Amino acid sequence: MGSERPHPESVSVEISGCSKDDARIVFDALCACFTSDRCSDDVPEEFSETRPTVWLGTFDVAAPREGARPRARLASSVDADVQGGYWAIDRFRTTLDSLFTVRDLSTVPGDQEEELHVRLEGR
Repeated sequence: MGSERPHPESVSVEISGCSKDDARIVFDALCACFTSDRCSDDVPEEFSETRPTVWLGTFDVAAPREGARPRARLASSVDADVQGGYWAIDRFRTTLDSLFTVRDLSTVPGDQEEELHVRLEGR
């Protein structure tokens, strides 16, 4: 019982509407800040030229990594859907704001989770 956490500490991220190169820039920047199920050699790939591709990752926001934040230069905007508990979403959003210009597109509140739809742009 002592290992029970007071709130969910991970968020799931879906990235779409961008090139595989921009997807990698976003994931690399987030991996520099948080532990993730995406390894550094897990390179986003595009599997279809006619259908949109969505890349997924899960990030643990409980213990952010300290250090310099990478400069994230995107070729174009990136759409991201982020889902997690309210505390985790707040912490994750703060990090997004430190890495990118973030435009809120929509927020869907739930009973214990929140879904955030944002557009990321390079600075």
